[in-house]
Amino acid sequence: MPTSEIRVGLIGYGPAGSFFHAPLIAATPGLRLAAVVTRDPARAEQARQDHPGVEVVGTADDLWGRSDLVVIASPNRTHVPLAQEAIKQGLAVVVDKPLTGTAADARDLVRLARDRGSMLTVFQNRRWDGDFLTIRRLLPDLGDVHRFESRFERWRPVPKGGWREMGGPDEIAGVLYDLGSHLVDQALQLFGPVSHVHAESDVRRPGVRADDDAFIALTHTGGTRSHLWMSAVTAQLGPRFRVLGSRGAYVKWGLDPQEERLRAGERPDTAGAVWGAEPSERWGMLGAGDDVRAVPTEPGAYQEFYAGVAACLRDGTPPPVAPESAAETVAVLEAAARSAATGTTVVMDQADPA
Repeated sequence: MPTSEIRVGLIGYGPAGSFFHAPLIAATPGLRLAAVVTRDPARAEQARQDHPGVEVVGTADDLWGRSDLVVIASPNRTHVPLAQEAIKQGLAVVVDKPLTGTAADARDLVRLARDRGSMLTVFQNRRWDGDFLTIRRLLPDLGDVHRFESRFERWRPVPKGGWREMGGPDEIAGVLYDLGSHLVDQALQLFGPVSHVHAESDVRRPGVRADDDAFIALTHTGGTRSHLWMSAVTAQLGPRFRVLGSRGAYVKWGLDPQEERLRAGERPDTAGAVWGAEPSERWGMLGAGDDVRAVPTEPGAYQEFYAGVAACLRDGTPPPVAPESAAETVAVLEAAARSAATGTTVVMDQADPA
């Protein structure tokens, strides 16, 4: 890996590439967005406007010699073949979530990266949501957490189109794998492995092929139960988090502001102290019964992901998201899809959960 700047090649300049990866890469010292892969003329022009000097190429094959690190932000079905080829080219790899569609594919990819000595990590940026960081801070105050509720709900009665809504299982489309990747990952990070998975998954809107309304119930081996909702058809949104413990609870409404700021064109390196900060009127409530108080939300910090990538490549520190943990998330999502299809509860194999 070079001792100066690390050249980054970004595959895909849709919403994930343009709103999340590209600005966060550009904001990270030591990383340079060198090339973008897209065949869409409008996206190519947008990439050049957003990042003057970036080279736009048409295929991933044009990228290998121009990059030290490859970021895969293309449709989900392309994650495995592109990651495999990048690793075989000797490059470090970041894959947008979900890593893969099956646990077997995830394990194979992790094994390939390990055997080839390539860094592999997964963009689970919601580990750096301010409200999630706040829950981690507050866990000792809550006692034994018996129920964890988490939601990513939206109100989109009119479909937007595209593969995420119209794709079938081969596209790894739908909210279960899309939003569920975040919710399951956060639950596993907080409460550890799961023994049982039960899920419901439905297609509510006419003309949509992929699931747009889903629910997952996890039983963690430590005793906590996680209830996770993900939906595009929620006319009135529930709380983002409700964490119920033996000594108290934490309830939080509203989404972390970082996505909104990235979509508005802001970046962590130019926003100053306001980046990731949440106004006091949006803070969550901590306590029990009538004895509750607002608690400050930790500043969100998506920039820490790519700072961790740079440190891994430069200094040999662990990657910001261990690929094994991303594989465990995929294993739970695969179990959830099976549960929803069969109407049964899936028992996880604790000998090899990921």
